[in-house]
Amino acid sequence: MGYEIPKVYDPHQVELRRYQWWLERGDFEAVIADDGRPRYCITVPPPNITGSLHMGHALNNAIHDVLLRWKRMQGYNVLCIPGTDHAGIATQNVVERELLKEGLTRHQLGREKFLERVWQWREQYGNTILHQFRRLGCSYDWRYTRFTLDPEYADAVLEVFIRWWQDGHLYIGERVINWCPRCRTAISDIEVERVEEPGKLYHIRYPFAEGEGYLVVATTRPETMLGDVAVAVNPGDERYQNLVGKMLRLPLVDRQIPLLADPYPDPAFGTGAVKVTPAHDPNDFEIGQRHNLPRPLVINEDATINTEYLREELNAHDNPYLQKYHGKDRFEVRHLIVQDLQEAGYLERVEDYLVPLARCERCHTVIEPLLSEQWFCRMEPIAKPAIEVVKQGRVRFIPERYTEMYLNWMENIRDWCISRQLWWGHQIPAWYCVDCHPENFIVEGENARLLRREDPIVQKTAPDRCPRCGSTRLVRDPDVLDTWFSSAIWPHTVLGWPRQTEELRLFYPTSVLITAQEILYLWVARMIMTGLYFMGEVPFHEVYIHATVLNKEGKRMSKSLGTGVDPLELIEKYGTDALRWSLLQQAGMQQSMRFYEERVVNARNFANKVWNATRFLLMNLDAPITHPQPPRPSDTLDHWVLSRLQRTIETVENALRNYCFDNGANALYEFIWNEVCDWYIEAVKPRLQDTARRPQTQAMLVYLFDQILRLLHPYMPHITEELWQALGMASEGEALTRAPFPQVDPTAIDPESEAEIAQVFETIRAIRNLRAEVKITPGVEIPHVWLNPTDPVSRERLQRHQAMIEHLAWCREVCWGVPTDRALMNPTDGAEVYLPIEGVIDVEREQERLQRELAKVEAELRRVQARLRNPQFLERAKPEVVQETREQERELLERYTRLKTRTEQLRG
Repeated sequence: MGYEIPKVYDPHQVELRRYQWWLERGDFEAVIADDGRPRYCITVPPPNITGSLHMGHALNNAIHDVLLRWKRMQGYNVLCIPGTDHAGIATQNVVERELLKEGLTRHQLGREKFLERVWQWREQYGNTILHQFRRLGCSYDWRYTRFTLDPEYADAVLEVFIRWWQDGHLYIGERVINWCPRCRTAISDIEVERVEEPGKLYHIRYPFAEGEGYLVVATTRPETMLGDVAVAVNPGDERYQNLVGKMLRLPLVDRQIPLLADPYPDPAFGTGAVKVTPAHDPNDFEIGQRHNLPRPLVINEDATINTEYLREELNAHDNPYLQKYHGKDRFEVRHLIVQDLQEAGYLERVEDYLVPLARCERCHTVIEPLLSEQWFCRMEPIAKPAIEVVKQGRVRFIPERYTEMYLNWMENIRDWCISRQLWWGHQIPAWYCVDCHPENFIVEGENARLLRREDPIVQKTAPDRCPRCGSTRLVRDPDVLDTWFSSAIWPHTVLGWPRQTEELRLFYPTSVLITAQEILYLWVARMIMTGLYFMGEVPFHEVYIHATVLNKEGKRMSKSLGTGVDPLELIEKYGTDALRWSLLQQAGMQQSMRFYEERVVNARNFANKVWNATRFLLMNLDAPITHPQPPRPSDTLDHWVLSRLQRTIETVENALRNYCFDNGANALYEFIWNEVCDWYIEAVKPRLQDTARRPQTQAMLVYLFDQILRLLHPYMPHITEELWQALGMASEGEALTRAPFPQVDPTAIDPESEAEIAQVFETIRAIRNLRAEVKITPGVEIPHVWLNPTDPVSRERLQRHQAMIEHLAWCREVCWGVPTDRALMNPTDGAEVYLPIEGVIDVEREQERLQRELAKVEAELRRVQARLRNPQFLERAKPEVVQETREQERELLERYTRLKTRTEQLRG
């Protein structure tokens, strides 16, 4: 009697049903109690609510799920918390684009109405990516799904702000920040795309205010010269030592500015003189602070030019240049200024130049460095403990190379600009009194607009009155916190902090963080800092930074650039398990990995192989075997397969423990496809027809497949659960996802059996290769094969397995010794393998075919060797091309030698 599953594996029919089955059973849910089991916890990096599943997400979450399923099967109490990030800039941009379709702006709606629209959008689309994670098979505890603007989470964010304010880590200050004119907000250095684009370098003459002569200063941004307040040279630059202190005249503006000495300019770059624009360049800002220079703002938040300050200060209302530039876009003014400099004789020359540009990673607008009043966090005192825990090994980075990157950044950390000029996000809990500082406000009737921050009242809820003067006229800070401020507290906050919850007590610190390299500083470092500050303990013990997924050309995947691959399309085409397997087969210690759809095709084929092998087993079972135990091996082949199983268990266990998921996947592939399916199953098929040996063979196969499905489950959960249930290995109600993971049995490792069977298989391969050379179809029986062992041990081994050799080499009889008739020969380690050809093939036709092939290979070999003898080729060709040609020569020589040998053997 046989048990059947569908002939063809349909992942769509299996995957959704199995996932729903796990959910209904509560298989992914942690026990929030100290039940004696070891605990394992991961808080999943929250994707943006604007996000849709991309290949980076697919890899990241596949890795999460492998670890979670493995740990559950090891008996751990596993808690994995998913969630989403409100993604301030990204979400606000999406909703503003929606409003534009209706002919509206957020300012026309007003803050309250606009936020209502964002919440509506979030309710409709914000959980899309979490549903896609389910489609990926992620075994997260969905009861704990969090959102960074949930009321409890938002309260925790305000708690952090208030504590840091009270502890003196937050301050209001003016700094040159990265300003996005499109998003109308500050963004951090790490959220800026740094690119080089073709541009111009303008060399401008700055005449001395008195006497003759001028200095030449080079800039890529001539529009910023309107805000120049000095020219700086290095004090060690001998060319300018007698000129320092003189005054220069700012071209077009006609303002006098000093020539000063400062260590910043590099004497070797350009003329060694740099223009100083403190409000529009961070380095110039530092120079300005050292020399107490003014900081005129000449570019507005919308990237238009503002000359009003200059006209007032210089009493230059009639200056035609300043009138012409005012209110125009920065790039338009750049063109006008260059034109005017040329006409006035101030433009020395213009040269082509690769300009280092900063663009907003969200909208790709060119960033404008802008002097702005913002909230900052003093990072140095908070960073020190986070440096020490990594040096002490309390947090370990995998791969190790990221440790140095982390420490370099942390040891040179700058204060963090935490305010953003957005409406969507955690509004800063600070209020300002209109009556204490009326000069800081524009008052229009009942409304007052904040111009400058002074004496903030920081608390979670709105104060009734000013604690200083008793006024009730209080205005809240309009800015929100940087999105990374709220996500920096993710690990402890999703577990309940600042409340003392059971989840926090049991599962903090979490076990591991799995993330991408691009947010090492934005997120990972900040979580370590906040975890230590607020919990007194690291947030996780290990950080595994996975590879960046590139397309097959090695380019970064991007939907907008057309270089992306949609994982959901691949899931529809090949199934979830196939996609997971194709990614995990490459997930190890490398920094990047190229993605090929062909890998998913191969993974689908592997899934089909596992399905078909299990189906074969089911069709050869007389009854289900529940809870199979290791059977007693009946021969060397059984010892071999059980030994290979132990080696595979060991490799997979080490791979998962060390985050070398690729090593585990490749070991499983080799064992399942090559060793079990291609060799063991084929070898034992005759046993299944033998009444005496059938029960033991069935027991061996069932045990093997029980172990295989358990080992493979973390990688390919859906198909393995389906097959495990079909085999009837569990008691009713048991799930593979909760079944114990295989453990190595050292006593089953048998090197002698492995060596013996390896020699037998090598011999069979040699026979098959000889058959293939003379085009004998696999499965067609040949009369004889001769084996001539070269030592007694090999003779004994091969004779012991004669029946298996005959069966797997499709041969009626193995003879021993050297044949007297014409035969082809393959040497192996321990034996000569002969295939007699008289009466088996048409020898004459085969000789003709070999001669033709030999001539073709000989001609190709001559061509390649001539190329390698050509000095010009060796000198001019790239080293890798030369190496490739040498490799080609080696392969052709091997083919030539092999064909020559075969030709001689056919002659007899």
